[in-house]
Amino acid sequence: MAVFCGSQTGSETIFTTHTNQIGKILADKNINIVYGGADRGLMAVVANAGLEANGTVIGVLPQLLREIELQHKGLTELHVVDTMHTRKQMLFNKCDAAIILPGGFGTLDELFEMLTWNQLKIHEKKIFILNSNGFYDHLISHIHKMHEAKFLYFHPDEIITIINEPENLEQFL
Repeated sequence: MAVFCGSQTGSETIFTTHTNQIGKILADKNINIVYGGADRGLMAVVANAGLEANGTVIGVLPQLLREIELQHKGLTELHVVDTMHTRKQMLFNKCDAAIILPGGFGTLDELFEMLTWNQLKIHEKKIFILNSNGFYDHLISHIHKMHEAKFLYFHPDEIITIINEPENLEQFL
């Protein structure tokens, strides 16, 4: 499963707590964690939680970010690629589904690319959003507004599953 999340930990401890729980849940279910390859922020939290639970953690890091994001040196696999586009394509190719955790522009970029590709029928991969402490409430509301305004070809609930607690993910695994 691709895990898209911040390269910072954010302002609330629940973000770190939930991210840690997601890493453990995926590892316990023998689901590979595929993520951005960094050793900082929530990205490091999910990787370390997965590794500590003896899971497989695969990182995909563009050369550009190798020093900026401090590549994780303890991963099961690390792929260093030329561009951000190559990174996103490899993350996509290596996953069967994606979960979106709190994050910034990069996290939203990855979410919307997955949603766009789903809308265009490039894939039918399930997309989960972990709405930790309401972090994505406004975004979810806006996505529904886009549907109500007839800018989407589908109802967002058809391809996005919103969960509020990490353990809610288990029923879908």
